[in-house]
Amino acid sequence: MSECTIEYKKKDFANDNEVRWCPGCGDYSILSSLQMALTKVGKKKEDIVCVSGIGCSSRFPYYMGTYGYHTIHGRAPAIASGMKLANPDLSVWIITGDGDGMSIGGNHLIHTLRRNINMNILLFNNEIYGLTKGQYSPTTEKGKVTKTSPYGSIDHPFNPGKLAIGAGATFIAKTIDTDPKHMTDIMIEADKHKGISFVEIYQNCVIFNDKAHDAYTNRQTRDENTLYVEHGKKMIFGKEKNKGIVLKGFNLEVVTIGENGITENDIVVHDKYNPILAFQLLESSNPPEFPMAIGVLYQQDKSTYEEDMENSRQQVIDKKGARNLSDIILDEEVWSVE
Repeated sequence: MSECTIEYKKKDFANDNEVRWCPGCGDYSILSSLQMALTKVGKKKEDIVCVSGIGCSSRFPYYMGTYGYHTIHGRAPAIASGMKLANPDLSVWIITGDGDGMSIGGNHLIHTLRRNINMNILLFNNEIYGLTKGQYSPTTEKGKVTKTSPYGSIDHPFNPGKLAIGAGATFIAKTIDTDPKHMTDIMIEADKHKGISFVEIYQNCVIFNDKAHDAYTNRQTRDENTLYVEHGKKMIFGKEKNKGIVLKGFNLEVVTIGENGITENDIVVHDKYNPILAFQLLESSNPPEFPMAIGVLYQQDKSTYEEDMENSRQQVIDKKGARNLSDIILDEEVWSVE
């Protein structure tokens, strides 16, 4: 990919289409944050493509001043993978939701994560099916009354981050639609990562699941229920910055600094390269018992699928020599039926 010397403005990544989501939808904030992030990643507009499946989030490509594909329900990762492998110079952004990505697209999502293709996945999590008018989704909380669970959902919800770490994702982060600056920063970090990046965005559906993330987005409660993690920094939170996370045995626990002899020296330092710590944060996050961990939870350096594919191709060429298609079709493993 050639170096970009153009200084883009946010408006350069918008277009003339009228943005049409429900008033107050968190998707507006996510759209604005990605447009801002793309002004800072150093990529040419013509080298960027947004690929989506089906759902409210999947209208995204229509509103971006880049290349875009609105594809098939749940299949955006598969189609985006083909694009990236055909043209490795593309900067590919997969736009999906908790229904599109975690339900019908679940297999495509996990295999894209494990292959470590150098792409970015933005998963909008509003814990409901919004486009189809309010059915419970794979991330809907247990007991939630919806149009398809009138007596409360009995399903145990997926934890997208735990699924991603289990599938082998090499970059896992979480952010919130009410914090556009943090979203923009996380998107920039995701783009810098060489390999698959998985960013879960807590997004509000004002119509069918309003305030699903209220504990850590409401101004009155968010400080006490949100833990912003940064690599190399202590896990301290709270309105007075007097709460922290310590490790007791194999478990993370919330403590108050200054009580029971607890000092800042006892507080855990975040290490984004530690998969066990990342899993513990993903497992523990459950306000108000434990704050919602937000930020880059995990990152790993690992060869990408494109690199491995090119190395494999070169090894075959070195062994058998470069061949054209007719040579391959008519090699020694072909037989004729009379």
